[in-house]
Amino acid sequence: MGRFNTSWGEGFVLVGFSDWLQLELLLFIFISISYSLTLFGNTTIIALSRLDHRLRTPMYFFLSHLSFLDLCYTTSTVPQLLVNLSGLDQTISYGGCVAQLFVSLALGSTECVLLVVMAFDRYAAVCRPLHYTAIMHTLLCHILATASWLGGLVNSLIQTGLMMAMPLCGHHLNHFFCEMPVLLKLACEDTGGTEAKMFVARVVILVFPAVLILGSYVHIGRAVLKVKSMAGRRKAFGTCGSHLVVVSLFYGSAIYTYLQPKDSYSENEGKFVALFYTIITPMLNPLIYTLRNKDVKGALWKLLQRGRKSG
Repeated sequence: MGRFNTSWGEGFVLVGFSDWLQLELLLFIFISISYSLTLFGNTTIIALSRLDHRLRTPMYFFLSHLSFLDLCYTTSTVPQLLVNLSGLDQTISYGGCVAQLFVSLALGSTECVLLVVMAFDRYAAVCRPLHYTAIMHTLLCHILATASWLGGLVNSLIQTGLMMAMPLCGHHLNHFFCEMPVLLKLACEDTGGTEAKMFVARVVILVFPAVLILGSYVHIGRAVLKVKSMAGRRKAFGTCGSHLVVVSLFYGSAIYTYLQPKDSYSENEGKFVALFYTIITPMLNPLIYTLRNKDVKGALWKLLQRGRKSG
């Protein structure tokens, strides 16, 4: 148990991208711009969903939750990464590491469940259009959103607790934040039993939701093909296609990171994959959902015109 106290108690050095010194300035600029766009894009979606009555629908209710999740998720890692890249401080305390692990796991797990909820909402809209308002009533929307947050919280509590019970050797994390696969690499003892429990938790939170989403989209695809109007097909494919792109980006990178064995996990590759789902995906989500969306464009234009008049 001494090794456990020493390893966790003294904190860690985050190696980050110091192996690629020539990339650090470029990464700092790119990540700063991406983070600014993420903050602007997701905050805009949340604000529009609250201010425009046309966007007070289940779809935008869940989309505003996704935007809030993305804001929190990227903020849990990016400021630390920017400090790391600037060379000011590459260390993280024990408490900071546990908090970062817990928060990032909770937010990532919540997003897994929320994307299933959003797929169900699209299924109800496309496959049960006449009963949509009766199915997706306000109370159910709030219950589903709350269940998503609670599910993510429980999963994070389980996995963070299992991680903290492991004896760790070493203080250098070859990553830019405290992430599960990298911490597992520091385990001093055979962690087969604990890893098996974690793997089951990951399958429940990653694979099971992905299967549900794919199943819902099989039904959606069949329903869309039965629509005779080309305009109706385009609208359904546009709305559901954007959700499917988000799902593919998020689940693809998450499954790569969390469902491969510890021994085959590459820390260097893992860093760049983590950049994708902590920075790029949260930045792209607002664009993917709103670029072809007339309702959001209309709400934004209306808000801008109101601002000009008041100015």
